[in-house]
Order: sequence, then structure tokens, then C-alpha cells
Amino acid sequence: MKKKFMLKGLDCANCASKIEREIGKLDGVSSASVNLITTKLIIEGDENKMSEIIIASEKIVNKYEPEVVFKKA
Repeated sequence: MKKKFMLKGLDCANCASKIEREIGKLDGVSSASVNLITTKLIIEGDENKMSEIIIASEKIVNKYEPEVVFKKA
């Protein structure tokens, strides 16, 4: 299952890289990519675990970029 999110206000390439790497390590995630130009986050993972993945992903984004608004694209 693939989910897309907007990371409104993301402007740090280093933070984007850390967010992508950390989300990619979550249980049930097969891939995660953050595009700094479009500020989109795409997560591919296990459909049964997606709600937990989304909650954990939002926490990861807030850890690195507390001002970023995490919303469904």
C-alpha cells in the first residue's frame, strides 16, 4: 500500500534525509521517500500496519522539524 503526505514547511535537506531514513526503518515499511522540492513524503508498506506507520512517521517528522505540518496529500 502506498500513502502520500505533504510536509508543509520542510526546507532542510539534512532533516529530509534523516526523516526518510528513519521512516524507512519502521516495521512494515518497504520504502519511504521525501522530496524536498515538492515537500512530499511517500510511504510504501504493509496495509495492516499503515495506521501505526503513519502515527510513527508523524512523530519522526516532528522530532526533526517541529514546525512542519504533516498532512495527507
